[in-house]
Amino acid sequence: MTPEQYCQKKIQASRSNFSFAFFFLSKQRRLGLNALYAFCREVDDIVDEERGKKDKKEKLNKWREEITLLFQKKPQHPVSRALLPHIEIFTLQKKYFTEIIDGMEMDIDCNRYKNLDSLKRYCYKAASAVGLLSANIFGYTDNKTLKYAHDLGIALQLTNIIRDIEEDSKRGRIYIPLNLLKKHNVHENDILHKLNHKQLIPLISELGIIANKFYLSAIKQLPYADRQSQRPGLIMANIYFVLLQHIIKKSKQEEINKKVSLSTYKKLNIAISTYFGKSWISNG
Repeated sequence: MTPEQYCQKKIQASRSNFSFAFFFLSKQRRLGLNALYAFCREVDDIVDEERGKKDKKEKLNKWREEITLLFQKKPQHPVSRALLPHIEIFTLQKKYFTEIIDGMEMDIDCNRYKNLDSLKRYCYKAASAVGLLSANIFGYTDNKTLKYAHDLGIALQLTNIIRDIEEDSKRGRIYIPLNLLKKHNVHENDILHKLNHKQLIPLISELGIIANKFYLSAIKQLPYADRQSQRPGLIMANIYFVLLQHIIKKSKQEEINKKVSLSTYKKLNIAISTYFGKSWISNG
């Protein structure tokens, strides 16, 4: 199995929404994005393993070593070997790979966040760093595009957090800032033990408003000159924005314990429409 085949298999196994953004890339950019996403899956899967903190941290440290080897042009792992040819072509920076690993380590060390600022720091490492690397792979001419990638990463991660409240609670994780829980009179047990869904409705609505603001901020900061090259990111933005609106709607119907998803047909329709210039966010 070649490094590229390894990455493709990793992506197919994840059944991620990100695959819809890959269709509209050139072969070179698609291979680069495949390798980047496979790296993200590798380090993210470590966090979700049924292992102790020490073992997980050791695995993440091995990836830190592997990234150092990658930038010394001596990669060992299939994913980093697949990444190697794209590092120079797309000017991918080592610090972002390191920050992604740091974000995964935050998941090991921290299962609560005091306020929105501390959560945003996590979102930056877990998602914005990925977005900044992706922006390089897609190509851009204006540095404002990096601000767009930063805010879009936070919006996407907040959407994941809202969508996965129950799933995360099974692992003992609550990403919703504790000050927001207090504001809406929601106790941690309400989330961990699925109690009193009515109390979660205004909380999810407020988080949704915050996420929507990041989507809108991202779109406003994307220069017109880079909109075509950044279409894969815009596809993701539109898919996740529509998903977020569905989640908020379902929460108001007290269906918080049901994970919301979009059909393959709906996501493909959004992808094609985005390719031809439609934006759900600006119209939202």
